[in-house]
Amino acid sequence: MNLDTREPMFDTLGVLETAALLRELTAGLIAVDDFDEALARLVRVARDAVPRIDCCGFTALRAGEPAGVAASDAGRAELDDLRHGPDTPAMTAIQRREMITAPDLERDARWPAWAGRARRLGVRGVISAPVDVDEQVIGAINLYADSADALTTRHQLTAMLLAEHAGLLLAAVRDRQRQAARADQLDSSLLGEGVVGQAVGVIMTQRGCPAPEALEVLRTAASALDIPLREVAERLVLTVSRPRDN
Repeated sequence: MNLDTREPMFDTLGVLETAALLRELTAGLIAVDDFDEALARLVRVARDAVPRIDCCGFTALRAGEPAGVAASDAGRAELDDLRHGPDTPAMTAIQRREMITAPDLERDARWPAWAGRARRLGVRGVISAPVDVDEQVIGAINLYADSADALTTRHQLTAMLLAEHAGLLLAAVRDRQRQAARADQLDSSLLGEGVVGQAVGVIMTQRGCPAPEALEVLRTAASALDIPLREVAERLVLTVSRPRDN
């Protein structure tokens, strides 16, 4: 990793500020189960919490899907978007699996087309750090500064820690997203079953609630009675189908 260590470590690490950033990031993403929403929160938190960073972006590569992008500043989102060309700091970081720094784009000959767009948008320096999410998703978090040489060793260390922490949090988001998708499929399957579907219909009629809420009522009853969901449904359907005594 090309980390510049010429500056004194104790002067630039910013331990407390970095810890606060990671804590805020965890709080913002811990309950999210949508990957794109998580990326949007990630770049906003990073922009607001890292000193002298004017905007933050994320470039995501997902297997079988178009490249994704999130940006704290919509006007600069093209800098993270690979549809404008793959020759970018983010792509270099992803391909080389190491942090890429360019403290002064005026003096940097890499990515000439991208750097020209960046300068026109007021960006003078960038740090891109690779982020490993899971076997299907990799990416890079990009920190931008609007003045040359504003990015220091402290920013490099922060980017490194941020990328590592973000990878873990985003992997958890992906897990929750998959679990939610499996739960939706299971719910659809259950609602399609005869007796469970009938029981759900009964609860919907009695309570005036939608099907997912009715199914959750059945699940809660099954858990409380410690019996299978199907048995609860059968009991309910049997109860309402019995003729009432006059």
